Amino acid sequence: MAGRLSGKVALITGGASGIGRESARLFASEGARVLIADLDVAAGNATAAAIAKAGGEARAIRCDVAHGADLEAAVAAAERHFGALHVLFNNAGIFPARDGSPVDTPDDVFDQVIAVNLKGVFLGCKVGIPALLRAGGGSIINTASFVAVVGAATSQIAYTASKGGVLAMTREIAVEYARQGIRANALCPGPVNTPLLAEFLAEPAARARRFVHIPMGRLAEATEIARAALFLASDESSYVTGATFLVDGGITSAYVTPE
Repeated sequence: MAGRLSGKVALITGGASGIGRESARLFASEGARVLIADLDVAAGNATAAAIAKAGGEARAIRCDVAHGADLEAAVAAAERHFGALHVLFNNAGIFPARDGSPVDTPDDVFDQVIAVNLKGVFLGCKVGIPALLRAGGGSIINTASFVAVVGAATSQIAYTASKGGVLAMTREIAVEYARQGIRANALCPGPVNTPLLAEFLAEPAARARRFVHIPMGRLAEATEIARAALFLASDESSYVTGATFLVDGGITSAYVTPE
């Protein structure tokens, strides 16, 4: 039985850990050939090796998404090794501990978050869209966040601003390229059970503040977000573009009132 991504090539930034790693493994299990782009090339190679051991096909490349040349190299590697690019998953992102309120967040922290989380997505699209067009079209998945829709319960101004920008940018790309065979959607996870967030929630009060806002009463698992990304990557979502694809355990339903 053919996989849901058979014959497709996917580039995943931040593919060495968390949502990116689980997506790389899932995409490969569904027939995609995967290019893992990550700053941690050792972890990227480990993920590629695990995929190969499971019978899939993947390669890893070092990539800092804040630098266009690195993303150009990643796209070129996908085309060189696998022949084309059909799925561009701009997933890499950061959440520094010093990202707080507008009055407390240092300028350099704000700039760093915007450079990675927002400009990194822009640069990925800038170099990835021509490759998708060369392949006859494809799917762009940009990782935003539920905070782009409702704001965060705790101060993280740079992260929230960056993800709001990703959401707006994705909509514009979707509209511009809809008739050229490219779909673009913003994947908006709720809080995910990753080592970074686990460290942040180690303090009981912080954990209580977060969990009270989640109707399901738990964090998402990275595999659950990966399955949503798989849907957006596959032809099953062929009429889905420009979407704010929320996978948030009901958070936004609890706090957003329809107009």
